[in-house]
Amino acid sequence: MPETAATADTRTPSGRLALAASSEKIALGPLDGRYQSAVAPLVDYLSEAALNRDRVAVEVEWLIHLTSNNVLPGAGPLSAEQQGELRAIVTEFDAASVAELGEIEAVTVHDVKAVEYYIGRRLPAIGIEDLTAMVHFGCTSEDINNLSYALGVKGAVEDVWLPAARALVAQISRMAEDNRAVPMLSRTHGQPATPTTLGKELAVIAHRLTRQLDRIAKTEYLGKINGATGTYAAHVASVPGADWEQVSKSFVEGLGLTWNPLTTQIESHDWQAELYADVARFNRILHNVCTDIWSYISIGYFAQIPVAGATGSSTMPHKVNPIRFENAEANLEISNGLLDTLAATLVTSRWQRDLTDSSSQRNIGVAFGHSLLAISNVAKGLDRLDVAEDVLAADLDTNWEVLGEAIQMVMRAEAIAGVEGMENPYERLKDLTRGHRVDAARMQEFVQGLGLSPEAEARLLALTPGKYTGIADQLVDHLK
Repeated sequence: MPETAATADTRTPSGRLALAASSEKIALGPLDGRYQSAVAPLVDYLSEAALNRDRVAVEVEWLIHLTSNNVLPGAGPLSAEQQGELRAIVTEFDAASVAELGEIEAVTVHDVKAVEYYIGRRLPAIGIEDLTAMVHFGCTSEDINNLSYALGVKGAVEDVWLPAARALVAQISRMAEDNRAVPMLSRTHGQPATPTTLGKELAVIAHRLTRQLDRIAKTEYLGKINGATGTYAAHVASVPGADWEQVSKSFVEGLGLTWNPLTTQIESHDWQAELYADVARFNRILHNVCTDIWSYISIGYFAQIPVAGATGSSTMPHKVNPIRFENAEANLEISNGLLDTLAATLVTSRWQRDLTDSSSQRNIGVAFGHSLLAISNVAKGLDRLDVAEDVLAADLDTNWEVLGEAIQMVMRAEAIAGVEGMENPYERLKDLTRGHRVDAARMQEFVQGLGLSPEAEARLLALTPGKYTGIADQLVDHLK
């Protein structure tokens, strides 16, 4: 076969052309390949390039903060124009900036130091070359990194993940409202049980997911800027007269974060562990939704609307597989595997600092990416569902034994009211219904032979499995 960009010396051990040597970049993982479009919005917050842009932003704002507050003698406020030009380093950060940073880091072999040099290169054009020594003043790398990660995660959650999750919950809530009065057989332990409505069951899902989203929306994103071991030692040694705690606090809060006053070299990451636990819990509830919807599809409660031209099975043309929900299950499991690991790893650091957090945090975007992809798949899957009300009704009509609960409870109420002959209601219904299918005629015959009061008997004779849903339809109103 003809050679391509890969030559004979760029082959795998098996003799195949090495795809890694192709002039086209080939993604290793699915989030950067097959599913890139679904997770693309996260690139602006949780990619390596976004992290570097946030690092540049933190360094720039720190320089502006120090000069604006006259913290260092001889370095007074910058002009509005100079501040604008500094901030333009951030707003105009692009692919060429990423490449330049990469070139600098190849020499420094240190990502944050590369950012410092990157900014320093631009100060002469702004007319503040004399302030080069103030870039990264008093900072350890973690001062910049913890704030950059906090900004990136905060932006990803608030601007991308939460809106997608809330849109999904709103979609489920609309389905709950639309189907609030559609009766459905419950299946506790997988067995026929007291009927409910489809809308009420969907409302339960929406309510559970909303609680988790409300918790996530209240997340505190903590940050610190206090030096190599959190003591402001270098700060005080260089400028002893400054109120460094106030300088630090006002800076962190000015970034829209919550100031952490007590840290080692690193910000302790407890807030991250809390957030990831909440997101993982949302994921787990959504995973349960997927398995339930999948099961309802399998028994015909939902019909899937085929996508024109799509193939359900490579050999069985009749099939419309619930692939959206299966895909979501897998991605939620992968997301939670990462989130659980991050939550467990990030709260631990040897003495004042080790680098396990640095390596772990590079996977935050992957964790959120798989969750976002799952949310997208569930939304698309729900969009292709039709409620098969005839199947739900037929299922109810073949399970009249579920009225046994209602009958024995009415008998108990009758006994309390003084009606005679109401002894052992549970046992009598158990003999009638346990392990037996009971049709409408047999159930009504049983009711008529109980000796109930006329009002109670009429009420039970009018009851059907489809009408035995209590106030399920009203409970949907709690979503409002």
